Amino acid sequence: MFGVFGIVFLNICVFGSFLVGGGQLGTFAHAAPIEGWCILGSAIGGMLIGNSPDVVKAVFAGIGRTFKGSKYHKDDYLNAIFCVSKVMKTLKTEGAVALEAHIENPEASSIFGEYPKIIADHALLHLICDTVRLMVVSQGTISTTAVEDIMDAAIKTHHNDELKASGAISTLAGALPALGIVSCVMGVVKTMDNIDQPPAVLGGLVGAALVGTFIGVFLAYGFFEPFAKRLEQIIEDEACMYLVVKQIIIGTLHGHPMPLILEAARVCIGHHNQPSFAEVFDGLRGQ
Repeated sequence: MFGVFGIVFLNICVFGSFLVGGGQLGTFAHAAPIEGWCILGSAIGGMLIGNSPDVVKAVFAGIGRTFKGSKYHKDDYLNAIFCVSKVMKTLKTEGAVALEAHIENPEASSIFGEYPKIIADHALLHLICDTVRLMVVSQGTISTTAVEDIMDAAIKTHHNDELKASGAISTLAGALPALGIVSCVMGVVKTMDNIDQPPAVLGGLVGAALVGTFIGVFLAYGFFEPFAKRLEQIIEDEACMYLVVKQIIIGTLHGHPMPLILEAARVCIGHHNQPSFAEVFDGLRGQ
C-alpha cells in the first residue's frame, strides 16, 4: 500500500508540475506508447539476454514483493524460535535417533506440524532439516565448527541467489536512460526524414523524440531503481530468519545456557519485527 501511494505521489508531482507550468500532454500522450514500446521492449530484451530464466522469473516476482513487503513478521520469528528450540531440545533429551522421523518427513512430524508456515517455506525447512540430518547421521562425532561453516555456506548461497533479482532490476534501471537516448535518436532520424515539413510539424516530431529520453530517465529513477533498492531491503530483512535458526542450533551444540541461546537468536531480528525478551520466554514456556 505504501508503494502504491509512492507511485501515485510520484506521478502527481511530475505530471502535475508539468501541467501547472503550462505544459500540454497531447504530444506526450501521442508519443508515449511508441516510445515506451521501444524502450521497455529493448530493456526486457536485454534482461532476457543477460539473465537465466530463473532470474527473469524472480525479477517479475520481486517487483510484486516490493508491494507486499517481507514475508516474515514477528509471529513468524517467534514460531521459528519455538520450532527449532523444540527440535534441539528433542536432540538433547531423546537423542539423534528420535529426530530422524521428524527431519525425514517434516509434513508428518508432530513438531513441524504445529508450524505449517515453516513447512511451506522450503528454503527455511531445508536449512533446519539438512543441518539436523548431519547431526543424526554423524551420531555426535561432527564438530560444532563444521556445522557452523556448513550453515554459513548454505545461508550465503541462498542470500546470493535471492539478490540476483534485485541486481538484475538495478542493471535494468541503469540501462533505461541510455535506451531512452536510443529512442530519442531514432526520433531525430525520423525528424530529419521530414525536414521539409512546416515548423509546427517538425516541432511535434522533436517533442516526440524527447519524450523517449524522458521515459527512459523517468522509469529508471522513478520506478526501477526504487524497485531494486526496496527488493534488496526485503531480502536483507528476510535473511534475519536464517540467522535466528543458525544461532539456536549452533548455540545448543556449544552447550550454551538456553537464555543466552534465545537472546542470541532474538537480537538477530530487525527492530520492527523483534519480539521482546518476555515474549520469547513466555511463549516458549507455553509451548
